[in-house]
Amino acid sequence: MKKALIITYYWPPSGGAGVQRWLKFVKYLREFGWEPVVFCPENPEYPETDTSLFKDIPPGIEVLKFPIWEPYLAYKKLLGQKKEDKINAAFLSEKKKNKTLEDFSIWVRGNFFIPDARKFWIGPSTRFLIKYLANHPVDVIISTGPPHSTHMIAMQLASKFIIPWLADFRDPWTNIDFYKDLKLTCLADKKHRNLEKKVLRNANAVTVISNTMADDFDKILHRRYIVITNGYDTDDVAQLPPEADQKFSIAHIGTLVSSRNPVTLWDALKSLVASHAGLADDLEIKLVGKVDFTVTSAIEESGLSRFVKKVDYMPHDEVVTCQRQSQVLLLIINNTPNSRMILTGKFFEYLAARRPVLCLGPEDGDAARILNETKAGLLAGFGDVEKMKQHILHLYEGYKRGTLTIQSQEIEKFSRRELTRQLSKTLDDISA
Repeated sequence: MKKALIITYYWPPSGGAGVQRWLKFVKYLREFGWEPVVFCPENPEYPETDTSLFKDIPPGIEVLKFPIWEPYLAYKKLLGQKKEDKINAAFLSEKKKNKTLEDFSIWVRGNFFIPDARKFWIGPSTRFLIKYLANHPVDVIISTGPPHSTHMIAMQLASKFIIPWLADFRDPWTNIDFYKDLKLTCLADKKHRNLEKKVLRNANAVTVISNTMADDFDKILHRRYIVITNGYDTDDVAQLPPEADQKFSIAHIGTLVSSRNPVTLWDALKSLVASHAGLADDLEIKLVGKVDFTVTSAIEESGLSRFVKKVDYMPHDEVVTCQRQSQVLLLIINNTPNSRMILTGKFFEYLAARRPVLCLGPEDGDAARILNETKAGLLAGFGDVEKMKQHILHLYEGYKRGTLTIQSQEIEKFSRRELTRQLSKTLDDISA
């Protein structure tokens, strides 16, 4: 088999969304003639851990680990947090913080840690991997970001050894939704953009997760961008579906950051529970994952707290069961300038769960297109409270009749095995 060195920050026992994409690629790469070698940190700062994901690692896979130094201990001290406290992604905060200290820490992060807080891993990892590759040649180097420090390591290795390099973007770089919140100076912004363009220019192949993200990168640097979406694993849904919830459950799986606060949904539900006594008796809002305090406050202000069932974190195998037993699956697209390109990993697991999807997001976005193609659910645009109310009532009526089911169409192309087939074709092309 050909060998691929995969440089990733997220690897089991990391939980959350960041680990899923390449864990699943690694799971299936051998079927398509590629032997993966994974390089990851030995002592990372993961927001969540999930030991249930170890079962997806194929036997005998070589996993290289190297220590990383991250500045989060100083960050925690600055904000008065404990050493064992977890650092949440995308500025999520479950409690209201000291705004002055928070703004200062964000300014430091954006302007001094370029491309990100894992920058101190670049030099030591590069030196470690130079020694490794001198005795263990590979056919392709792969880096996946964020964090985009992984691309810096890969770029140096690819240049030194003249090895084909694939740069994978699970999220954008300078167009990620919180980039504008980093309080960057002109110099720092220029550094970010120069590094981004350097990666796009030098990688032999660049993969992205949506068509709109490809278009967006093409405006930064014109070249070919290969779209390989996230997906679902058929092994995760092989067993018989569990019995559906007795309540009219609307479930959101994953973090709810402030930019993902579905005020339109809260307004619609507030109105409907006041006018429909049956809905008030049956409704349950399941929130699985971290929830920003702005979301919690909005729920309280809407008088919906009594309907909320909250679970901070759930192992992935339990998440899949939760998705399949919920009456409705809630998909919320970040209300940010880049909303059209956002395709979260959980969306494809929602499709595999074959439960109706209720989406709040842009009507001309990538998520809307796939939702329409697969006939998997309903979408309301940002701020469209009336359409959201109509969708909820339609779903609730189906629930009361016992007919709230859906058969997602043409979702097989989003299976992790099929997506790995697409990836292996790209690896074959650049290594030929």
